[in-house]
Amino acid sequence: MDCDTGIDDALALLYLCSQPHVELVAVTSTPGNVDADQVAANNLALLQMCGREDVPVAIGARAPLRVPLVTTPETHGPQGIGYAHLPSARRAPEARDAVELWVESARARPGELTALITAPLTNFAFALRAEPRLPELLAGVVIMGGAYYYQGNTTPTAEWNTHVDPHAAAEVFAAFAGQPQDRLPIVCALETTERIEMHPEHLAALAVAAGCAEPELVLPDQREGTRSAASNTLVRHVSDMLRFYFEFHRHYDQGYVAHVHDYFAASVAAGTARYATRAATVHVETEGPRLAGTTVADYRGLWGEPLTARIVSANHPAEAFEELIGSLAALARRVG
Repeated sequence: MDCDTGIDDALALLYLCSQPHVELVAVTSTPGNVDADQVAANNLALLQMCGREDVPVAIGARAPLRVPLVTTPETHGPQGIGYAHLPSARRAPEARDAVELWVESARARPGELTALITAPLTNFAFALRAEPRLPELLAGVVIMGGAYYYQGNTTPTAEWNTHVDPHAAAEVFAAFAGQPQDRLPIVCALETTERIEMHPEHLAALAVAAGCAEPELVLPDQREGTRSAASNTLVRHVSDMLRFYFEFHRHYDQGYVAHVHDYFAASVAAGTARYATRAATVHVETEGPRLAGTTVADYRGLWGEPLTARIVSANHPAEAFEELIGSLAALARRVG
């Protein structure tokens, strides 16, 4: 998993830790929602909370390929995890660069590993430069990013991850041109990830399923910044993260909800989501100042160019939240 943790990245990482069939080979840290050092600190703390200190955490790029880094404290909080205060990790990131870890792992286990990227595609672009055979070495690639015939969430046309590093996204899609269709990356774009809309009742259901002593009520009429007193550690931290995210979405007139984009991508990578895709050739705009990061999909072959992605075209939100609540609750009961 490569992430820029981020509230929804954190939820995705916790979800993967809750899945007994998922082997987390490594978590690599890309700058985006916060800088790379804070991303790594968040990843280390989350893994520690889950009892997964066996999973290596590495830092790769510290800035996008060609443009200055822009972070989002207004969306995810100054540390990237909302109001949550996670205990500091007992260990440091790997001395190895994230790109080294990507390439070594893929070469050591050809055809076995799925890459999940819920961040700007900077680290993956560097990894492809270092090992152009990654499209053949990896069993699959799942990317959260882009918006196709759908309003962007950063500019009128661009999604956040792609907008942060459009040049990296362009390189990644170009690297898959000519691959067989079943080896193209699966792209979870805004038109389907914004359907995975979390509400306070989902958090309340999680607390009940986790066996919390009291109801977990995160409500729009409560004072902003109210901290959770949940008896379960994981539920308490998830609640503090999501309250910030609910408040952010309300500030931008989207309601007291949270679009947990990256959880959906994680469930696709883990094989637990039901979804459909459409193959397309993807163009990422890198130059136009108002259109930078805009993604365009040619589904009909009008450009006459090779396919480069499979874009998710349908998903099932009710099933997604039933899966998330049940799986996270089981993890919460294990970690206490």
